[in-house]
Amino acid sequence: MNLKHIIFLSSVLVGLFACSQSTEKPKMKPSVPKLSEKTVFNLSDFLSEKPSLDKAVEDIYQQLDDTAIVAQLIMPAVGKYGQTPSTIEKHIQERIIGGILMLNGTQKEFTEWIKNFNALSKSKGCLPFLYSADAEPSLVNRKIGESAPVKKAAEINSMEEVVAVAQQISQLLNSIGINYNFAPVVDVAGNATVGYRGFGNKPEQLIPWSNAFIQTTQQQGIIATAKHFPGHGLVSGDTHSSLQTIDGELKEIKNYPELIANGVLSIMVAHISVKNNKKYETNGLPSTCSKAIVTDLLKKELGFKGLIVTDAMNMGGVVNVPQCATLAIAAGCDIVLMPVDAAKAHREILKEFRKNSEFKKQVEEAAKKVIRMKICLGLLNQDK
Repeated sequence: MNLKHIIFLSSVLVGLFACSQSTEKPKMKPSVPKLSEKTVFNLSDFLSEKPSLDKAVEDIYQQLDDTAIVAQLIMPAVGKYGQTPSTIEKHIQERIIGGILMLNGTQKEFTEWIKNFNALSKSKGCLPFLYSADAEPSLVNRKIGESAPVKKAAEINSMEEVVAVAQQISQLLNSIGINYNFAPVVDVAGNATVGYRGFGNKPEQLIPWSNAFIQTTQQQGIIATAKHFPGHGLVSGDTHSSLQTIDGELKEIKNYPELIANGVLSIMVAHISVKNNKKYETNGLPSTCSKAIVTDLLKKELGFKGLIVTDAMNMGGVVNVPQCATLAIAAGCDIVLMPVDAAKAHREILKEFRKNSEFKKQVEEAAKKVIRMKICLGLLNQDK
């Protein structure tokens, strides 16, 4: 065989290889789980008994793998005191988060970040995110820079002003793409950390005004949150710095039954331990990691069926508790907010999920509640 034949055969082989490569099927792009039926639900449906909604939740849940199931429980923060957008994007690439707290940025920044996060999330086949904010009347202008001025809670003088402020805040959040507000504060006024942030300057107005804020917020299509359970107003210390303790009676529990009965969709649990209380002793753990507080008291005794979110897990009151994210889920919380390391929290929860059948049931219950909320927000409608 001469050189011409060798060159000719080589070119044929190269051509055949190229053809075989070009006929390979391209990798399928991950698709976001969809509802099999075109059914529309609203936030007001979340707490109701609806077999069709239960079926929709199960439909979505069965399309998720273990990684995506556990991801629903993890909510890191982005912004000045949270993670960088690039870190959040890495979490999305790895499919390990189900929501994001928009923490200390500008209205323009948050709007752009959410747009980018949504596009990346969709490309990875993730469920749409819950986007949250600490948009209390007393904090919203500091947490969301460039936003129109809002009266602080202690400056509000009437029920009409409560409704107007709730509407203004909700319109702001909707314009950005935020669907979950960690407000209002329903603690009794008194603690320097939380006292000025709620409507508790006059005890008789605390629950009626909090309820009005909650109802107005949820009518605008945004989840409202009563905080900080089981009560931070009569605790003198600051849980941002260290674990604080309720000694004896839980005096602020009375603030919650009416709000629960009226349909508040979320409650945030504080990093407060309880001692000298036989029924609700937390044995040195923060309430966020205590089954006695989250499951026995909040879920069973008070009958709360909405989303239970931890206070920020990077706070001094909980951060030194080993495997605190896993303990919080085991206690009955549904969302782990601001873990120091979201990837580590996901790994630890996933590991326990795969080896502990009792813990697996808890994760499944939490994930299905998050999915239910996402369906009721309209995030999984077929036309989205």
